[in-house]
Amino acid sequence: MEEKPFWVALQQTPGLGARRVLQLVKYFGGARAAWEAPEGELLTLEGLGKGAVSLLNWRRQVHPEKIMVSLAAAGIGVITIEEEVYPPELKRIYDPPPVLYWRGSRLPGEGFKIAIVGTRRATAYGLKVAEELAAGLAEAGVGVVSGLARGIDAAAHRGAIKGGGLTWGILGCGVDIVYPREHRELYRQVMEHGAIISEFPPGTPPDAGHFPARNRIISGLTAGTVVVEAAARSGALITADLALEQNRDVFAVPGPITSRYSQGPHDLIKQGAKLVSGVADILEEYEPRSLWSLPREETRASVTLNAIEEKVLAVLEATPSHLDVIMAATGLPAGELNTALIMLEMKQLIRRLPGGFYVRC
Repeated sequence: MEEKPFWVALQQTPGLGARRVLQLVKYFGGARAAWEAPEGELLTLEGLGKGAVSLLNWRRQVHPEKIMVSLAAAGIGVITIEEEVYPPELKRIYDPPPVLYWRGSRLPGEGFKIAIVGTRRATAYGLKVAEELAAGLAEAGVGVVSGLARGIDAAAHRGAIKGGGLTWGILGCGVDIVYPREHRELYRQVMEHGAIISEFPPGTPPDAGHFPARNRIISGLTAGTVVVEAAARSGALITADLALEQNRDVFAVPGPITSRYSQGPHDLIKQGAKLVSGVADILEEYEPRSLWSLPREETRASVTLNAIEEKVLAVLEATPSHLDVIMAATGLPAGELNTALIMLEMKQLIRRLPGGFYVRC
């Protein structure tokens, strides 16, 4: 039996938690080995504590393969951290979720993404700005990630859809639960233009304690986080703090000084976040700037490439691609690929972006 059912069964163990799941799998050398570990060894394993009792009780109640059958019947996909389709940028954070549940049309690991977050009690100004920024990013080929909450999040998703792009909604509940309820149609649209994602098992209700964990996925999936409106203490600022901890970029949109929802972005700007007055302020951090006076075809003809460089350049586009995706597409060993990328960058045919992304000039 493949490992995936055991990853899911471990992840769904009440009280075990993401970090302990990863520790168990590492200690026993695999998810199945951890699930089937001898009782005595689990009970004496240092640091597991009550988690051992929870796991022993849970594995008496459930069968991993039946869990997978139930998920498939509900139309819910599963991605585990050991799979190639797991988002590479998320895998690099301090505490990545071992399992992601998703419903939609596009895997969360696809493409270059930016998060847009903010208050649920957004002003008309904030809603307009969030939607316009998201639409601009989408038109430029950048995916938009947010939390499907009321206010700024909803405006960001709608803007991405309006711009004809991809968008992913990260939930603090199961992917089978529409929260808030009035977002049922938006939920459906996000599924059509991306996916609904959660680390919480289906059926998990929304809970205040879930949202900080949800926020680390929003920031962890993306190259940067844009805060549009947020009070001095808000979930959006937690997401911004997590982005900084994850070595991601933070952007902030200024607002009227008379609005309490401008305080969060203004404080971020004082602390070094980049001020955003339009989508160009975001894109210029990542998009290649033209270094040529000649058209691309003329410039390209003047540069000599070897066979490996030709192969790498052929898979790169104006939309950023991650190193792992390039490696999979070319089939090249890591050493040869890195050498080719360095040479292509020196020849000014590609540009390296933060987070292991590359883009064709």
